[in-house]
Amino acid sequence: MDKLIRGILHFREHELPQRRDTFAKLASGQDPDTLFLACADSRVVPNLFSSTEPGDLFTIRTVGNLIAPADPEGGAIGDVSEAAAVEYALIALEVRDIVICGHSHCGAMGAMLSGKAPAGAPNLREWLELARPSVERAKHVPGIGEGLPPADRLSQINVLQQLDHLRSYHVVREREASGHVRLHGWWFDVATGETHIYDSERGGFVLLDAEEAERILSHAVPAPRLPMMER
Repeated sequence: MDKLIRGILHFREHELPQRRDTFAKLASGQDPDTLFLACADSRVVPNLFSSTEPGDLFTIRTVGNLIAPADPEGGAIGDVSEAAAVEYALIALEVRDIVICGHSHCGAMGAMLSGKAPAGAPNLREWLELARPSVERAKHVPGIGEGLPPADRLSQINVLQQLDHLRSYHVVREREASGHVRLHGWWFDVATGETHIYDSERGGFVLLDAEEAERILSHAVPAPRLPMMER
C-alpha cells in the first residue's frame, strides 16, 4: 500500500498536469477499438507492454485468463459479469478486435498440472475447472509450445481453448463470421517482456516483431484456432 499511495502522489504531481486534457476528453465517453482479455497476474500489465493509453483498451482480467463458455441459449455457464463485459464491448462499444493473452509462469496453469490449488479457496478451485479442457487438449495436440516447460506449453494451448469458449457466445461468433470483429491469441513471456502471437499457418506462437506486426495489420495472419485433436 505504501508504494501504491506514493505512486498516486507521483502521478498527481508529475504526470497528471500533462494529461489533464486527455482525461477531460475521456470524461465524455470511451471509444476503445480492442477488447483485451488477460490474466489477473500482477506481472502482466497490458497497457505497459502494448504502450497504450487510457481509453485504448477495454480490459477483462481473470485468473488464468479463463472464460466461462456459453450454453446453447447464449448465457454464461459461469461468471455472468465476465460475459456481460464481453457483450458490452461488442454491442455498446463496437470493438473490432479481441485479444486473449496468456503468459509464462502462470500459477493457474501450474495448479492445473499439479492438482494443487490453495486450501480454503472453493471458488478458485471451481473457476480453474474452466481450464480442464485445455489440459485434455494438451494431451492430444502436438506442436504448440514444444520445448517449453509444461505449464508454459499449457498456457499457450489454454489461450486457444479460451478462444473456443469465447466463440460459444452468439455475439462473438456472429461478428467474427461477418468480419466485424477479429480474434487474436497472444502470449506474454514474463522473463523476457516479449509478446508472441499464434499463427496457425506455422503451427505455434511466434515473436511479435516488426515483420509480424505488418502481417497482423495487413490481415495476413489467419484467425487463431486449436488444431483438431490427434489420438
